[in-house]
Amino acid sequence: MSTDASQHDSYRPDETRSDGRDAGAHGITQVDMVHRLPKAELVDRVEFLVDAARGRKVVHVGFVDSGCWEYHDRFDSWLHAHLNSVASSLVGLDLDSEGVSRAQEMGFEAHAVDCSDSDAVAALGLEPADVAIAGEIIEHLDDSGSFLDGLHSLVRPGGTLIVTTPNASGLLNAGAGALAGYEVNHPDHVTLYSCYTLTNLMERRGWNVNRVATYVPVLKEFSALKGKMKILGAGAQAVLGAERLLARLGRPYAADGLIVVARRPD
Repeated sequence: MSTDASQHDSYRPDETRSDGRDAGAHGITQVDMVHRLPKAELVDRVEFLVDAARGRKVVHVGFVDSGCWEYHDRFDSWLHAHLNSVASSLVGLDLDSEGVSRAQEMGFEAHAVDCSDSDAVAALGLEPADVAIAGEIIEHLDDSGSFLDGLHSLVRPGGTLIVTTPNASGLLNAGAGALAGYEVNHPDHVTLYSCYTLTNLMERRGWNVNRVATYVPVLKEFSALKGKMKILGAGAQAVLGAERLLARLGRPYAADGLIVVARRPD
C-alpha cells in the first residue's frame, strides 16, 4: 500500500460544483453546497501511517495522546512507537509537557510546543521533515487554521502532511445520536470535520490536497463492557462492520475515520 502523493490525482475542493458552473461568476446558491466527494479507499489507519513514515524523516504532531498511556500499554497501540520502528528519524511535538518529558526519558526526541504558534515552531530550529503526521489532533483545537499554518515550517518544500481525524459523515456517531441518544466523542473534542470542510480548510492554509482515505476504528475494549454499555458496544460493533461492508461496495465515506494527505508547495 503506497502513500506516495505523486501517484494520485490532485483534489481541489473548489472544483466540486456538481453542475460545472463557476460559483464565483454566478453567486452562491444552494446548488453550490452540493459537493462531489473525491475517490477514497478504506485503509487500516496505523498501517497507512507506518507505510507513509517508512524510511523517511518524520515529525509527529500531537504524539503523546494524553491520558491514554495505560490504554496503549495494554494494546500496543501507541502510534509514535510504531512510527519509530520504521522512520529514518522521528521527532515528536506536543503541548503535553509531562508526556513529552516521559517520552524523552524513554529515549525519543520530543519537544513541548504549541504548533498553532508559528514563531514557537520555527524557534525549535528543526530540520524540515519529509512527512508530518497530525494524527487525531485537529479535532481538539480551537484554532485549527493557525495550527495548519504552523506546520509549514516543519515540512520540506514538496513534502507531505497527513491529517487523520474522525469523519463527520461516519455512520457510528450519526446512528448513535439518531437511534440511541448518545454521542461518541473524546471528552476533549471541539469539532468534527467532513471531507469537504477539512480539505477546504487545508487548501485555504496553503496545503495542496492530493489524496483522501477513510478508516474504521477498532473497538478494543468491548470485552470489558457491562450492562447497557455492553448492548451499546454490540450495536457499535455491528455499525462498524456495516461501514467495512459499505466501503467494499464503493461507499468509503460511511467509515468513521478520515485521512487527508497534502503536499507543501515547492
